[in-house]
Amino acid sequence: MWSKQSTGAETPAPSTQQTTSRTNLPAPGTTTTETRPSGFDGFSTPAASRPTGSSSGGPGKLGASFQVKGQIAGNEDLQIDGTMEGPISLNGHELIVGPTAQLHSEIHAGEVIVYGKVVGNVHSKGRVDIKKDGSVTGDIDSARISIEDGAYFKGYIEIDPTKARKPE
Repeated sequence: MWSKQSTGAETPAPSTQQTTSRTNLPAPGTTTTETRPSGFDGFSTPAASRPTGSSSGGPGKLGASFQVKGQIAGNEDLQIDGTMEGPISLNGHELIVGPTAQLHSEIHAGEVIVYGKVVGNVHSKGRVDIKKDGSVTGDIDSARISIEDGAYFKGYIEIDPTKARKPE
């Protein structure tokens, strides 16, 4: 996979190869050159053949230790378990607000499932689902809504079934 070349006057690697030179400490003054395939990023699978985005099977995740101030915009499903302050726009995809999440956000998504706390307005093309321990303080604009017993909601609701996604 990698070949070591001496530091003599050898022909340079072809243009499809990336050459990196490193100095190692064990032998003072010696330099080795490693040749790596183009696109090598340190993982065992080349970057071009690794799956990216939502094709990996599950939603993207921001864990409980994340604290985000700013804007999130994306074209895939997302689960947030940390703290978020700022607008979230998922272009018709699903947002899961995890049980440890605290969001101070204006949310635009296809579907929103709330297990944690949301302060801000929620705009959904599909369904907003507030689970038993979930909390939403803000207005909801959606095609469908579900609020379980024990959930907290304070705000206005506008239900417009014409907003629902149409099957393709």
